[in-house]
Amino acid sequence: MKAETETDAGTRTGIEPGPESRTEPGAEPGVEPGAESRAGARTGRGRDAVIGVICMDTSFTKIPGHIRNPATFGFPVLYRVVEGATAERVVTRADPGLLGPFVDAARDLQARGAAAVTSGCGFLAVFQRELADAVTVPLYSSSLIQVPMVARMIRSDQKVGLLVADERSLTRRHLAGVGAEDVPVCVAGMEEQPEFREVMLEARRPDLDAARLGREVLGQAGRLARENPDMGALVIECTDLVPYAHAVQERIGLPVFDIVTLTEMVHQGLTRRSYGAPAPAGRGAAR
Repeated sequence: MKAETETDAGTRTGIEPGPESRTEPGAEPGVEPGAESRAGARTGRGRDAVIGVICMDTSFTKIPGHIRNPATFGFPVLYRVVEGATAERVVTRADPGLLGPFVDAARDLQARGAAAVTSGCGFLAVFQRELADAVTVPLYSSSLIQVPMVARMIRSDQKVGLLVADERSLTRRHLAGVGAEDVPVCVAGMEEQPEFREVMLEARRPDLDAARLGREVLGQAGRLARENPDMGALVIECTDLVPYAHAVQERIGLPVFDIVTLTEMVHQGLTRRSYGAPAPAGRGAAR
């Protein structure tokens, strides 16, 4: 049994058994426990639009702030785990054999009511175009899709910092997948940090030492900022690092973007509210 108490592929609630992916348990098929009760859930667009998440096959503890912890969001989230999508296959190898299962997962999430679909690993940027073409709802595979936008926000003589799972595995192809291949960037990876390497990359154990990982994240973010005084903002690629984004911002004193900032922006785009009746002419907002 995995630490997240995920269901096996053949025992999924409300979905036909399949070899490649499975849902995580919840009040309804594929909805993370607690998500619906917090948000009064209903799928589709509107006030309670659901976000679907394509998940890697991992078992370590997902703490608040992680995209796979439903407490991270104030709206319902659907999860679909793709079996065999390990860090070695997704991050290290960008295994093209996973594209089909990822497409199936995205389509399944849409069929179950997701108004937009994302993923639990920023390295899926390499498949952004294929995944977006496979569904008819917005699909953003990676927080890296924010890199071109962030680059336009800062001075032209500044770089966008990237904090990633594995610097060695991040290629021009990943950046090209989200239109960021020509953006000046500086990069720091977590591949040599013991807690991150043992738990996230090598899956040696499911028990996460959150405090130890936090020290590693702050250390790498701080080093990146010190070595690149021309860094104007930071984008966190790895969803496992997002729980520490607030501490990272306090440490480096720069804007910090990640998969949660992107997901909240997309959700707001799906759930626009009325600002009320326009004020009579001559009253209301300043001109």
